[in-house]
Amino acid sequence: MSSTNFSLANPLAVLLDKKPEDFRRMDCLDVIKKKNIERITFHYTALDGRLKELKLPVSDLAQAERVLAQGERVDGSSLFKGIVEPGLSDLYVVPEYKTAFLNPFDEKSLDFICRYLNKDGQRAPFAPDNILQRAYQLFQRNSGLTFHSMGELEFFLVFDEEKTLFPMEEQRGYHESSPFLKGGPILNEMGKYLAQITGAVKYAHSEVGSIETLESELDEINEKRAEQMEIEFLPRPATEMADFLVLARWLVRNVAYRHGCLATFAPKIKNSAAGNGLHVHLELKKDGENVMLEKDQKLSEQALRLIGGLCAYGDSLTAFGNTVASSYFRLVPEQEAPTQIYWSDLDRNALIRVPLAWSGIKNIAKVINPGDESEARIPPAGQTVEFRCPDGSAWPHFLLAGIIMSADWSMKNDESLDIVQKHYSVKGKMGNDEKLESFPSLPKSCSESSQILSRKRKMFEKEGVFPSSVIDYVVDNLKKEEVIMVDHDRTRNLQKLMHKDLHKH
Repeated sequence: MSSTNFSLANPLAVLLDKKPEDFRRMDCLDVIKKKNIERITFHYTALDGRLKELKLPVSDLAQAERVLAQGERVDGSSLFKGIVEPGLSDLYVVPEYKTAFLNPFDEKSLDFICRYLNKDGQRAPFAPDNILQRAYQLFQRNSGLTFHSMGELEFFLVFDEEKTLFPMEEQRGYHESSPFLKGGPILNEMGKYLAQITGAVKYAHSEVGSIETLESELDEINEKRAEQMEIEFLPRPATEMADFLVLARWLVRNVAYRHGCLATFAPKIKNSAAGNGLHVHLELKKDGENVMLEKDQKLSEQALRLIGGLCAYGDSLTAFGNTVASSYFRLVPEQEAPTQIYWSDLDRNALIRVPLAWSGIKNIAKVINPGDESEARIPPAGQTVEFRCPDGSAWPHFLLAGIIMSADWSMKNDESLDIVQKHYSVKGKMGNDEKLESFPSLPKSCSESSQILSRKRKMFEKEGVFPSSVIDYVVDNLKKEEVIMVDHDRTRNLQKLMHKDLHKH
């Protein structure tokens, strides 16, 4: 690895002159010595979808080596309440060395993402990251392909604004710049830390949602301004991307907190404003090469099968990607959010969109810069397909595991090719209501989502990928959300329903 110290390069990779995937325990001990580390911090994703942490003071290298080699014990019944019984609650959390990073909020801490192991030293079957790993490995074994993904993380930055200079118009925030955008420096800080830790940030920008004044019963956000932001990642193996998304939510919240702001991923915070989506782009590879296109730049059979699987199981995937009552306030017509199950080449109202991907185009900048004759050293562009239904309430590990299971089904069932033909729309211009009505609808509530997951659960439980206890938990969670919905008058208490999920997942 080159030791060139770009400011956004992974500091540990520069220090060790190694790629993260080559980090070993002795490298981590070397970092502890060189950086005078005082504590090791373990992070792991709990059932609530949030990143948890355990701080382990380092008094000597022998203790640090034991922690890195053996992990630590945690209470599984608290982290997985409703799935792990108190009488069988002990779990190990064991660090994965390639995930090591320097904590941007604690200069004396070396942090790791951990995996859950049971008393026998095996991966705990109910843990979100372990479920995703099983799905990933099953798909690779059955198809010979690897499954890559990237997330688009949308959130609102909520803050007090005393000055009224250069006000931004409501719902006109897309790619806005300063001085109209006030949170740009904060977004820069978020992007910097995420780029250093993950090496997989594609870009960051302001999004459509701009709210001049929020009204709420919650003092946290009442009478405050909100600007919508987005951080988009580069494609990585799905097992890594889920970790990155959970880590990103942790980091975004922390940066906002340091600046006296609040960051929320809630699906909706104002009925007339854009919601927070968590779109995921999907990419299939074989031997490291993208296989989504044929030589004539048309979608490959594998890509079409992938889309067919998403059309077949997209309604049930809402159980993992749209998990709260307010999720279904976002899925409304003409809001660049899907309401029906169809796919299109560019339509942002579609459930599945095939975006531009520089297909067959290399060094396009020559069109604008004809005097530059140098050859650009750029890898081939990778076509993806975008699944646009999920929102900020999603469980990233469950969601990607569910998507992969739908892809596994599609690769082995020719029915997926029939489905993909029947569910195509040309750029969303379907021409008449009759054609529009021919496409199935997505669920309109948590109740509908839970019923569909219950009907289709066998596919997700295949070969033990999703334990039945986890599916039961997801179904019960959706039913509880529906009870909340019924207990509130939808019109009068819409605001209350939206704002109860400010800090969900």
